[in-house]
Order: sequence, then C-alpha cells, then structure tokens
Amino acid sequence: MSRSIGLTPEIESYVRAANRDEHPVLKRCREETARDLGAQMNMQISPEQGAFLQLLASLTQARDALEIGVFTGYSAVATALRMKQRHGDEARLIACDISEDFMGRAAVYFEAAGVRDIIEPRVGPALASLDQLLEEGEADGFDLAFVDADKPGYVAYHDRVVALLRPGGVVAYDNVLWSGDVANPAKTDADTAGLRAIAEMAKADDRVDVAFTTIGDGLLLCAKR
Repeated sequence: MSRSIGLTPEIESYVRAANRDEHPVLKRCREETARDLGAQMNMQISPEQGAFLQLLASLTQARDALEIGVFTGYSAVATALRMKQRHGDEARLIACDISEDFMGRAAVYFEAAGVRDIIEPRVGPALASLDQLLEEGEADGFDLAFVDADKPGYVAYHDRVVALLRPGGVVAYDNVLWSGDVANPAKTDADTAGLRAIAEMAKADDRVDVAFTTIGDGLLLCAKR
C-alpha cells in the first residue's frame, strides 16, 4: 500500500481513524494484497485516498467513471460503491488494466462488494482502450477518471481522458510526487520524467483547472472547463 508522503506513522494512523470505517471488502482487498503480492502492494492506494476518491465521486455526482490501472481493485471498488449508492444500476465504471492477472484478482473484490454489475473490465494497453472509447462515441461522457498506471504513459493518456470527460468532470493522477523524486534533479528515470511531464502539461493546459496536491504520494487533479 502506498503511504502518504511526509506523514509520521502516528499522524497517518490518526488520519485513518478520523475517516469513516473502511468497507469490509476494501479492508480484505488491502490485507490480502499485502499478504499475496509482497512489495507490489505499494501499487495499491491507501484507505485515505480511497475515502478521497469516494468524496470526488460524490462531488461530481459521478454516474460514469473511468479507471486506468486497476491493480487488485481497491480504488475501483471504493469508487463503484459510492457510485452505486447514488445511482444504483445506472452507474458505470470502465476499468482498464493491461494485466489479466490483476483484473482477475480485482474481479473477486468487485463480486464481494456487490459492484460487479456496474464495472466493465477492459484488459489491454490503456491507450487502445481509451481510443476505443472515443471511437464508440464516449467523448464528454464521463464524470470522473482515476489514472494510476504506467507513469511514462500519463502524458499520452491526458488528451484522451480530457476528451472523454464532460465539462466539470475531474481526472485524478496518482503518484505525482513519486516519493519526492520529482523534486530531485538527479532523478532522470522514465517514471520520474513522465510524472514531471504530466505536471507541466496539466499546468499549461487551458482546457482544465488544476490543483497539484500532496494527498497520498501526490494527487494531481484536473477539472475540465
């Protein structure tokens, strides 16, 4: 599980306790991911990020959402639970991941949380999935998007995601602080460079309003104008 940058364990525990209790299926997903996937568990968002995504779903009145990078399903389940609570069977979350294994693991939690019926998995390269959505006439059709996938791909995803969002829709990009590496000029690897590039691109993009926040490992929010 990713940790909020700069927080002591004591403050992190306080924040977690101050939020409402984690849904039992989300807790199970988090604990089983840590048990089964070892170091890969760092790809999973924290409970406080899950709570924030649920709030974004409420604020945007999200009925149609898009997720790029599902991993074991924590963020998708958190978002889908709130969407289904508000919109019932009319809610829809398109869940994109390149890994059949991860999507299969996530499907277990989709089913357990009772949101399998509103989640549409799409396995394969995210660019192809996004282009297909645009070809299917989905432009301006989504209220909310969450991007937590390959960091060098964020820039390429951005134009497509913005096109898919309705005016007023929001996209959140995860890990934009990358444990602080983005602020270290000595870090020039592809992941760090990709995260710097999406921050610069979003800041210059007059199609969106932007807030770069320090939630979790950095969360970049863009609201389509």
